[in-house]
Amino acid sequence: MDKAKTQPLIHDVWQSSILPALRDYIRIPNQSPIFDPAWEVHGHMDRAITLARDWVVSRKLRGATVDILRLPGRTPVLMIDVAGTRGGNVMMYGHLDKQPPFDGWREGLGPWTPVDRDGRLYGRGAADDGYAVFASVAAIEALQQQNIPHPRLCVIIECSEESGSPDLPAHIEAHAARIGIPELVICLDSGCGDYERMWTTTSLRGLVVGDLRVEVLREGVHSGDASGVVPSSFRVIRHLLDRLEDAATGELRPRELHVTIPPGRVAEASVSAQVLGKETFLRFPWAPGMGPVAGDTAELMLNRTWRPALSVTAAAGLPALEAGGNVLRPFSALKLSIRIPPSCDGEAATAAVKRLLEKDPPYGARVSFSSEKCSPGWDAPPTAPWLAEATDSASKAYFGQAPAAMGEGGSIPFMAMLGERFPKTQFLITGVLGPESNAHGPNEFLHVATGEHLTCCVAEVIASLPA
Repeated sequence: MDKAKTQPLIHDVWQSSILPALRDYIRIPNQSPIFDPAWEVHGHMDRAITLARDWVVSRKLRGATVDILRLPGRTPVLMIDVAGTRGGNVMMYGHLDKQPPFDGWREGLGPWTPVDRDGRLYGRGAADDGYAVFASVAAIEALQQQNIPHPRLCVIIECSEESGSPDLPAHIEAHAARIGIPELVICLDSGCGDYERMWTTTSLRGLVVGDLRVEVLREGVHSGDASGVVPSSFRVIRHLLDRLEDAATGELRPRELHVTIPPGRVAEASVSAQVLGKETFLRFPWAPGMGPVAGDTAELMLNRTWRPALSVTAAAGLPALEAGGNVLRPFSALKLSIRIPPSCDGEAATAAVKRLLEKDPPYGARVSFSSEKCSPGWDAPPTAPWLAEATDSASKAYFGQAPAAMGEGGSIPFMAMLGERFPKTQFLITGVLGPESNAHGPNEFLHVATGEHLTCCVAEVIASLPA
C-alpha cells in the first residue's frame, strides 16, 4: 500500500464520518443483555445496530452485502460480506453491546454523552468496541480506493460480547457455510500497552463469575442483642473468601485455578515489561499513596495475564452508609469475578470454587455459590512469518515504532470458540484500550489518533495476506 495515500484517506474518513457516527452511537444506552434483560423491549440494541448498518451501506463498498442477522430470542449480528478480488478469506470481528454506566464520571463527562477533549472521544462503548465496525470498513475502503487486490472479507459485529457472547455461537452455526474457514481473524476488541505502537494480543484470560451468598438469620435483629451470639454474615463471608484468596498476597489458593505458564509467554512478559517500564502500573488511576502488589514489572505483567485473580464487583444485603442502623443483618452476598489463566479449564475451575466455598459452612450458615458466567481463555497459535513481517512493517509505517506483543487480562469469549473451530487460522488481536482508557469504568475514552493509525495497520496487514 502507498502510505502517502492511505494515511490521509483514513484520517479524512475518521474525522468526517467515523467520529460523527461514534458520537451518535455513544448516545444509545444499548447495554449488554446481562445488564438489560429487557433489551428487546427497550429497542436500544436495534437502534445501535441499525445505525452501524446504515453507516456501512452509505460507504458503498464494492462487492459488499450488508445484513442484520436475527435469530429468535437472541441479540442480532451485523454481517458485512465483501467479495474478494483475489484468493483468501479474512474474518474481522467487533461488538456493539456496552457495559453499564458505572459511577464516578468526571464533571462534564457521562456514559451516554459524547465529549471530545484533547484528542480523546469520551463516552461508553466507543473504544470497547463500537469503533471496530467503522475502522474495519475504513480499512477495506483504503484497499479498494487504491485498487489493491484483497481477499474475501467477512466482518462479524455481535451484540452480546459483554455478556460472554452467549448468542454468537448460534449465529455462527446458522451461517457456517457462508462464513467459511478464514485464514486470518482480525479482532479489534483488545488493548494496547501505550499509544506509541501497534500492540498485538497473544493470550486472553478466562472468567468465572458467580454470586456468593451467606445467610445466618431469617430476618435482621438488634445488633446489641445478637452480636456475640449470632455470627455476622459478613464475618462468615470473610472466612470463606480466605479459603479462596490469600488476603496478604492476593494469590488464589485452589490449584485448579493455576496453570504452568509457557516459557515463551514468560519471556514475552519480560520484553513487554521492559518496553512499558513503570507505565505497566502507572497507567492506572491510583489513589494517593497507593502502589502495585509487586515491584517487578515482569511479575506484574504475568499477574494480569497468566495468573488467576479475584475481584469483588458487587454486593447485596448491605444498606447504604446513611441507611445503616444497629442491625445484625440476615445475609451478605458478593459477586465474585475470578480471572483464570488462558489455558485453565473454566468448567473445572467453576466446580472447584463452588466446592471450596460451600463445603463445611462455618456455624452451619446457609452458603451458596451460584455461577453466573464461565468464559474460556485463549492462547494464540504461533504467529506465521508473513503475519509477523506485516505487523512489523505496518507499525513502523503508521506509528513510527516497531510493534509489541503481550497477553491481556480480560476476556474475548469469541476468540476461544474460533481457536477451537479453526485450529489452522492465524489471529491478529489488537485494539485501542490503552492507558487510562478505562473500559467498563468511568471516563472511558477512545484515543482517536491510535484508532486512525490502527485502521491503517489493519489495511496493510490485509493487503499482505499471501494469495
